[in-house]
Amino acid sequence: MNQVEITETTEERINAAVCELDRSLTAEEGTLPARSTTLRQLLGDAACRQLGIYEFPEDFVLSVVIPVYNEEKTLRDLVIRVAAVPVRKEIILVDDCSRDRSLEVMTKLAEELQDGNTRIVTDRHPQNRGKGAALRTGFAKATGNVVIIQDADLEYDPSEYPRLLQPIVDGKADVVFGSRFLGDQPHRVLYFWHYLGNKFLTLLSNCFTNLNLTDMETCYKVFRREVIADILPTLRQNRFGFEPEVTAKVARRPFRVFEMSISYSGRTYAQGKKIGWRDGFQALWCIVRYGLAD
Repeated sequence: MNQVEITETTEERINAAVCELDRSLTAEEGTLPARSTTLRQLLGDAACRQLGIYEFPEDFVLSVVIPVYNEEKTLRDLVIRVAAVPVRKEIILVDDCSRDRSLEVMTKLAEELQDGNTRIVTDRHPQNRGKGAALRTGFAKATGNVVIIQDADLEYDPSEYPRLLQPIVDGKADVVFGSRFLGDQPHRVLYFWHYLGNKFLTLLSNCFTNLNLTDMETCYKVFRREVIADILPTLRQNRFGFEPEVTAKVARRPFRVFEMSISYSGRTYAQGKKIGWRDGFQALWCIVRYGLAD
């Protein structure tokens, strides 16, 4: 008898919460806060926080900086996924003198996806300068409370933004690194020597920075805007040397650094992967160079 009563009560609570959720989805104002409030009632605060379900401040804006170089095959799908993330955002696309139709795709996306929650900004380098240079251009245009780096391919999943943003929104972190190697998220199995190289570069970087990161070379780096304002004038690296450079400069300052697990769907060189062994040697030089001084 008691079991039946408990089951009925639970079903009634679930049904009531689902009905409230349905109503919240049709609300004209406050859709996101209403949705998260309903889910907290349904799942409880502890479960929601583990799932990355929480409320953003009303004035919160996320700046997503996307360097683009010959990414016409994946760019549209990627930007649509970024635009679908349920947070007010500006998407900053910087074309690094692509030789394919990337610029045309960017222009169409800027026309199609602008709405109340998504603003798209585009820029273009007249000459190819590298990922680091494109990121500096994007950072200079960012106006959001938080800035995140997003590659233009589909190796990283934008739906994980809420989890990455949570330590910053909670006031616990100034910088968040998304780690492919923490172990509780799926990742595509690819090149052993790339994995070993990444681990070695991260270890060497940690020796100079005294951080205990597991993935220094990750794309997903998230910064409070004040962090970007502080380090942007000092950034120099134009290519993939940006990763160890920015890590060293973050570590040298009194910023709170967190690391969160992320999924990873790596691509092969045939699919357009660009980083090579020369970039590995450049990263070694940058680790030593910027580990010693700005």
